[in-house]
Amino acid sequence: MNILQNEMYRSDIAQVMALDIPWETLDNKTFLITGATGMIGSVIIDILMGRNQEHGQHIHICAVSRNEEKARGRFSAYWDKPDFAWFSHDITRPLPECGNFDYILHAASNTHPRAYSTDPIGTITANVQGTYHLLEYASRHRCGRFFFFSSVEIYGENRNDADRFDEKYLGYIDCNTTRAGYPESKRLGEALCNAFSAQKGQDFVIGRFSRVYGPTMSEEDSKAVAQFIRKAVSGEDIVLKSAGNQLYSYTYAADAASAALYLLLRGEQGSAVNIVDSQSDITLRELASLLAGEAGTRVVYEVPDETERAGYSTATKAVLDGTRLAQLGWKAHTPIAQGLGRTVQILRQGRGKSEGHFQ
Repeated sequence: MNILQNEMYRSDIAQVMALDIPWETLDNKTFLITGATGMIGSVIIDILMGRNQEHGQHIHICAVSRNEEKARGRFSAYWDKPDFAWFSHDITRPLPECGNFDYILHAASNTHPRAYSTDPIGTITANVQGTYHLLEYASRHRCGRFFFFSSVEIYGENRNDADRFDEKYLGYIDCNTTRAGYPESKRLGEALCNAFSAQKGQDFVIGRFSRVYGPTMSEEDSKAVAQFIRKAVSGEDIVLKSAGNQLYSYTYAADAASAALYLLLRGEQGSAVNIVDSQSDITLRELASLLAGEAGTRVVYEVPDETERAGYSTATKAVLDGTRLAQLGWKAHTPIAQGLGRTVQILRQGRGKSEGHFQ
C-alpha cells in the first residue's frame, strides 16, 4: 500500500497545502531535492506535487536518491508526470549536469544510530563532500537558494547552562569518537554554506531539525522513537534500553516539512533556524509509555548491544528554542501524543505491504 493511499496521511498533506505560505512564488520554479525518499524530503515532495495536482500549480521537481526500486514505489503516483523527474546519484560524487534550479534542498544523510556506527565514513562524507558538491553546483548555476538540513545534534551536550538551545548555543562534543562523525560533519556542512556565501555569493538557509518522527520513517531507522513505534505497530511491549530520563524535542514529519517550507520561503539569507515543535518536549520514558498505551502493551527494559551503544547520543537533555521559527509565522499542528497515535494508525493500516518504509 502506497502511503499516498492512506486517508490520514493525505489529510496531513492537505493541511500543509492549506497553510499561509506564499505558494504563488513557486509557480514554474524548479527544485532539486536530495534524500528524496527520506522521512522529510519525501513529505516535501508530496506537498509540492499535491499543489500541482490539486491547486493547478507548476512546480518542477528533480528528486535524487540511490535506490530506484524504492523511489518508484514511493513516487509511483508522480513517476510519469512531466513536472517530476528522478535520478540515482551518490551525492559524495560531483553532481552531473542536470540543468538550473531555483532551490536545492540537501536532505540526504545517515540519520540514525546504527548507521552512524556501521557506516561512519558514509555519514561524514554525505554531510561534507555531498554538501560541497551540491553547493559548488548551486553556485555555478546561480541557484536562488540552498537549504541545508542540519540537526539538533550540532549543539552537542548541554553544559547545564541552558534550558533550551537557541541558535547561538554551542555545547560539548568529544570529537575523538566514531559517534562524533554525525554532529561534527553537520557542523562542517553549515560552515561550508557560510564559506560559499562569503566567497561565491551563494544564498542559503539552514534548518536545525529536532528529532523528527512520523509514518515516513525508514524501516531501517534505529532511533529509539522508531524502535518504539515499530513495537507499537506490532502490538508488542515497548523496549527501553536505558532509564529513559533523556529529555528531547520532537517534531511530527508533516510539521517538520511545513516548517522547512516556511524557512525556505521566508527565512533570512544566511540564517540557521531551529525546527521544533516546542509543545513536544518529552523524556524517552514518557515517550515509551505513550506508545505502550497506544499498543495496549507495557514498557520493558533491555541492555543495548555494542553496535547500538556505539551509535547512541550521549546528550541527556536536548531541548530546542523555537522562537525564531515562530517569528516566521510557523506553528506546529500535531503535538506529540497525537502525532504518535497518527503514526501508529497509518503504519498499521499499511502493515505487511512495505515499500521501504514501515507501511
